[in-house]
Amino acid sequence: MKHYHFDTQLAQLGNRKDPELGSISSPIHLSTTYAHPGMGQSTGYDYTRTKNPTRNTLEEGLARMENGSHAVATSSGMSAIQLVFQLFEPGAKIIASRDLYGGSYRYFQWLEDQGQATFYYFDTEEDFEELISDEITAAFIETPTNPLMQVVDIERLAKLTQAHDVCLIVDNTLLTPVRQKPLDLGAQIVVHSGTKFLTGHNDILAGVVVTNVEAYGERLVWLANTTGPCLSPFDSWLFIRSLKTLPLRFERQEATTLYLVEQLKQLEEVKEVLYAGVGAMLSIKLTSEAKVTSFLEAIQLFTYAESLGGVESLITYPTTQTHADIPQELRESYGLTPDLVRISVGLEDPEDLLEDLKQALKA
Repeated sequence: MKHYHFDTQLAQLGNRKDPELGSISSPIHLSTTYAHPGMGQSTGYDYTRTKNPTRNTLEEGLARMENGSHAVATSSGMSAIQLVFQLFEPGAKIIASRDLYGGSYRYFQWLEDQGQATFYYFDTEEDFEELISDEITAAFIETPTNPLMQVVDIERLAKLTQAHDVCLIVDNTLLTPVRQKPLDLGAQIVVHSGTKFLTGHNDILAGVVVTNVEAYGERLVWLANTTGPCLSPFDSWLFIRSLKTLPLRFERQEATTLYLVEQLKQLEEVKEVLYAGVGAMLSIKLTSEAKVTSFLEAIQLFTYAESLGGVESLITYPTTQTHADIPQELRESYGLTPDLVRISVGLEDPEDLLEDLKQALKA
């Protein structure tokens, strides 16, 4: 499949996995355990926590998508991040994006409280360059960041980490391999909240880890079997089905986002539009914090809810939802102010979405 184009690979994901019956849709293997043909013999599948045919099909596809050698599908985005950080010994020193998903920040703070790791946060590429040294174990970056949509040059940071033998981990949730392939740019590990754009229907909780480093890949597979964050067979099958339409979904969502960004910039009720120039996520700052409540209560087509990347458009208020665990003084110091709302653009008609935002902003 590697010689086919990206869209073709996804459309064909899981096909021809049932040569005996010829089913087009990849089978779901729900069995938790598998019979041994004889003493010391195995079909390659023994126990579903270790390996499952349906999840294996998904992981093969995820590895190809990111041009990696190994992929692990997990039960959530946070379990994927936790799996990655099990690679590092106690006392690890980690550089991380300052503007960071609140759940990641909460986990990183817990690691610090437990004495497992020390985190050094950066705002700009210049800050990153000052922090990097031979003493650093790994770097964890979001690009674009959530929710300020800040972008860093992965290739530049990768060269810096490689010079110091530092593992570079990139959270690629917001752009997906449709728009960004960090391993091609020098990163060693990519993580996703598969719950978001990859599955795209707000009905699957999943995480993804992909690497192109053999030693990391083997260790991640061992850790996943040992600690058990594996994705269920049924969710793996839903994930496979969802990936088949990922390019179509993402391109339509991105096109609508580009339209909304230009229109929102012209509205007097919007103080600032934050957009990375690519992807289907944006944030806006209203003219005052006082307008946020009326805005959220007035939306009709958008849904006020956590999460992002689905076919339904959502609006999130990071201050009280996704980033509430980041101390107020800290989050406001780097620009995550209480006048900001985050918008995930779905597949609805662009004009309908714009009209909904306009009427809510005037409420």
